[in-house]
Amino acid sequence: QVQLVESGGGPVQAGGSLRLSCAASGRRFNSYAMGWFRQAPGKEREFVAAINWSGGNTRYVDSVKGRFTISRDNAKNTVYLQMNTLKPEDTAVYYCAGSIRDWYDNVMTAQEWYDYWGQGTRVTVSS
Repeated sequence: QVQLVESGGGPVQAGGSLRLSCAASGRRFNSYAMGWFRQAPGKEREFVAAINWSGGNTRYVDSVKGRFTISRDNAKNTVYLQMNTLKPEDTAVYYCAGSIRDWYDNVMTAQEWYDYWGQGTRVTVSS
């Protein structure tokens, strides 16, 4: 079992930055691919970014490319989402997720591919 705990959310003005963290329990963290999803008010949860077990492969949704960076520190069992140039439309609850499944094509963009989920951290971007 893996438990995921997100932190780092909060209010921020448009154009600002935040860094989200997701701390994982368990010994096999460095075997897991990790992802970030978000759910805006009144909308379905959507894929934001993912990183494979080594950190050598990443994926992003088009709307955050060039602004967000996903990274991981396997020694600290933590995955990060650096969010720069934030926009009001980035307002959402952000969730981290972990998967032990095979990484190929765009499978990591699907919620069903993930085995473990955190409780979420709220990000509010004001204009």
